[in-house]
Amino acid sequence: MSQEYVWLITGANRGIGLELVRQLLQAPSNIVVAACRNPSKATELQELAAKASGRLHLVALDVTSKESINRAAEEVAKTLGGKGIDYLVNNAGILPGGQDTAFSMDVNILEETFVTNVVGTAYVTQAFIGLVEKSAKKTIVNISSTLGSIGSDFGVQSASYAVSKAALNMLTYKEAKEKPHITAISMCPGWLQTDMGGKSAPLPVSVGVGGILKTVLSLKPEDSGQFFNFQGERVPW
Repeated sequence: MSQEYVWLITGANRGIGLELVRQLLQAPSNIVVAACRNPSKATELQELAAKASGRLHLVALDVTSKESINRAAEEVAKTLGGKGIDYLVNNAGILPGGQDTAFSMDVNILEETFVTNVVGTAYVTQAFIGLVEKSAKKTIVNISSTLGSIGSDFGVQSASYAVSKAALNMLTYKEAKEKPHITAISMCPGWLQTDMGGKSAPLPVSVGVGGILKTVLSLKPEDSGQFFNFQGERVPW
């Protein structure tokens, strides 16, 4: 019997998260925990769960609420019944500031973006790290963006979002340094045709997600603490 692997995806009700769930279920060795704020309203996830023969579990999780995160961690532990989480994919994120700039942005939006994209990811990972450490693969994937790469030099655009993703990249680095026995990476999925990416994005979400999974499944321990794109290339900090 082939080895089963457990994936937990946050922000799984749309866009990249939903496509990750969809593609992961194509392999019978994957068990997927799909987390989002309102699973009862996530119609597409409900439809996938109905066809997944028990391999897809839906859990309510709001990354901006410690109480919600703690409840979700307890529920997932019970659902998995002793299994760990091989791949924790921190995908939930927001971009409310659009093309804002450092001197014109609403700092309340910066705060909102930071709470979801950085603080939420940090707390989710703290809450679930025990289950990650129980698994065979022990992998954390923080969905970032090349906009958060200083070395890539994207100029003035999307300041609040870029600042949050640069901070997320440092969080990834710190996680990798603190726990050398896990593999923690930042991942840029590319500019994709999602609600966040918009219809003018050059790539369908299926292409970016296919690349994410190919890259994640080929990770080696020495890759921990690094920043990759969906083509498996290193992204400069």
